[in-house]
Amino acid sequence: MITVELPDKAPVDWEDWHTPLRQFTDATGLVTSAYDIEGVRRIGPLTGSRMATLLAERSTLWAEDGPGTALERSLVATVRAQRSSASAQFGEGFRVCAQPLLLRGEVYGVLLFGWRFADFSSPLACERIARQIGLPGHLLWTEVRLDAPVSDQRMGTYAALLGTLSSTLDSQRETIDDLTRVNRTRELFLATVSHEMRTPLSALSMRIELMLRTIPDLPPNAVSGLESMRVHVRQEAGMVEDLIDAARTLTGQMSIDRAPVLLGQVLRDAISTVEPHAHPKKILMQVTPSDYGDHIRFEADGRRLQQVFWNLLFNAVKFTPVGGVIRITIRRRDGMVEIDIADSGQGIEPEDLAHVFGAFKLQQHDNATGLGLGLYIARRIVELHEGSLSVSSAGRGLGATFAIRLPLGPQAGSPGRP
Repeated sequence: MITVELPDKAPVDWEDWHTPLRQFTDATGLVTSAYDIEGVRRIGPLTGSRMATLLAERSTLWAEDGPGTALERSLVATVRAQRSSASAQFGEGFRVCAQPLLLRGEVYGVLLFGWRFADFSSPLACERIARQIGLPGHLLWTEVRLDAPVSDQRMGTYAALLGTLSSTLDSQRETIDDLTRVNRTRELFLATVSHEMRTPLSALSMRIELMLRTIPDLPPNAVSGLESMRVHVRQEAGMVEDLIDAARTLTGQMSIDRAPVLLGQVLRDAISTVEPHAHPKKILMQVTPSDYGDHIRFEADGRRLQQVFWNLLFNAVKFTPVGGVIRITIRRRDGMVEIDIADSGQGIEPEDLAHVFGAFKLQQHDNATGLGLGLYIARRIVELHEGSLSVSSAGRGLGATFAIRLPLGPQAGSPGRP
């Protein structure tokens, strides 16, 4: 039984909150902050008035051990425990409100806003507040008397506005979190299942080979059955390898190992692997120029490039009728090597061209087999080489051409050139 551990939900990206809180602060003139549920201030205090700027720059109100920070943290604890909004007052009239941030009904943070007087203050009240925060009383009074109070009604309007803003953003985050969770779960499932399947297939393949090589005088029917099993196991193993490569691509783990390669050797090896499948269908494979690109040397992952050529050539053989032709054309142009693989097969409908390289996209006509991952993986390998893979077709029954473009790099050239 295969079990896949589901990934945890995505961590909070507090940067997503910075811009909307900044806009809310500028529009209302309030002071705003965002805290996580552990009481750590993640954003703020953001100031929207001259009085708030004075408090932030000249006082200890919002210092790490300041009285304002302590009040905000106590509100965070209250909101976390009650799972609802809360408010408090600092000194004589400074009001602070707090609202929970919710994801799937769970509190993951708290928004703090306010730090404004509900009505006009007095020099004496300002003196007492200033004394608590290490600020000269006359400086605070100078700014307070020019700062319009925020009534209970207006504070309620601001609270409703911020509540709407937070619920909208949290709803979007839930959607993104769902998509991330689904994608990560799918990728983990693909990787886990692929590895779990590869092990028994390898053991089965080894046992079939061992039976064919070591057991003498097997009845013809037994030999035929074992050889048929060998073919099917290899097909299954190929699909598993495609799943593994697809999982690596989806999780960003596919990589290439560059080394000096001769294009001719890579292409010859790929064609020799495909030719046994082309011969029974009497398909002619033409390569231009005839040296297979032996004069082209560049930095690439030869094994992965062979995988690209295998996929494209196997596809061409699969969808080309008996007696057809596959033409492989190689040329250098503007620092690139261009390899076109054109077949005389069933072609691709115009509406299907845009979807050819999608994952799990199967050809819908004739010999549609496999998982539909080969072209998806091939394009990713070419892109890792900083190249491109494209397809064109004149339509149904008119063949298709797959075009590979790979950069040669500054060291590219013939084997004898530097």
